[in-house]
Amino acid sequence: MKHISLLGATGSIGTQTLDIIREHPEEFSLVGISVGRNLESARKIIDEFQPEVVSVLEKSDSDRLKAEFPFISFYNGMEGLTEVAVYDKTDMMVNAVIGSVGLLPTLQAIEAKKAVALANKETLVTAGHLVMDAAQKNGIQVLPIDSEHSAIFQALQGEQEKNIERLIITASGGSFRDRTREELKHVTVKEALNHPNWSMGAKITIDSASMMNKGLEVIEAHWLYGIEYERINVLLHKESIIHSMVEFHDSSIIAQLGTPDMRIPIQFALSYPDRLPLHSAKRLNLADVGLLHFQEMDLERFRCLKFAYEVGKAGGTLPTVMNAANEVAVALFLNERITFLQIEDLIEKAISTHDNIENPDLSTIREVDQQTRHYVKTLL
Repeated sequence: MKHISLLGATGSIGTQTLDIIREHPEEFSLVGISVGRNLESARKIIDEFQPEVVSVLEKSDSDRLKAEFPFISFYNGMEGLTEVAVYDKTDMMVNAVIGSVGLLPTLQAIEAKKAVALANKETLVTAGHLVMDAAQKNGIQVLPIDSEHSAIFQALQGEQEKNIERLIITASGGSFRDRTREELKHVTVKEALNHPNWSMGAKITIDSASMMNKGLEVIEAHWLYGIEYERINVLLHKESIIHSMVEFHDSSIIAQLGTPDMRIPIQFALSYPDRLPLHSAKRLNLADVGLLHFQEMDLERFRCLKFAYEVGKAGGTLPTVMNAANEVAVALFLNERITFLQIEDLIEKAISTHDNIENPDLSTIREVDQQTRHYVKTLL
């Protein structure tokens, strides 16, 4: 039995993690959750899973829930996220929150020697050097939940790092993969949220449309697998059947295939090193699929991916700047205050005006993150 603390329990990854725990009650027990402001969903999760610690965003909500569930410990804010992440009965912390708020609880969980299953991209993008150093120091393996990184992780089982030629991350292309840049000038939020393959939260769906999501994954892959950026490639693959591949120096390529279902990589992270049946998953039938298509990525068409390679290679605080600028820009787009292509413009301005700081510590990263968010908002 693994005791799970789940940050971001009401989001897309969080609810699918609950599906896995629900399907395997003999394997997993939910002991802690964070839920932000979604009290209605929080009540349902508490009633069903009976967690022992719960974190919400506001203290008033914490007090309200405490009156309803007096035998549960409630917390709020960043302190609450950390309390759930390091809860003493927790064996594994699943980080499924969105944004840079996921960084500190991840570091705290690693220091508390909790296994970490990571869906929060920003943790490694903004502070990959700190996270992986802490994981190595504490003997903690960071297990990826992203389908692409899970695919690479599975392909590397039993392999030696010295034999890796390159990593090949596949990309669906997102909602606008067949549109020219000219056709992107007047796209709507509703159109951007209509992903052809995956069911995801709003922020990650917009990131997929801009290809920032894939850029963040490139930086994550660099830190997770210690591979330089020149050996990390992105390949457009519209069907999302091959989730990623590893090429070895003998020219062999190992790929992980499956239907587009995030519960598969989530379950693998939770059950690793074992595998469990997932009866509710749709089986992949390649005869039904028929054809798979691949295409080189155009970095001028998908400029956010280009930005990610550039800031990843530069290192320092530039990845933090890119990530913070993107978070603000995506929120502005979702609120219909900027156009889709202005997301790229705001990110580029933030990157180009920043004086990079090498080897930043946690306080520097957090300070640069806040400065960047303020700066991007002033550009309006």
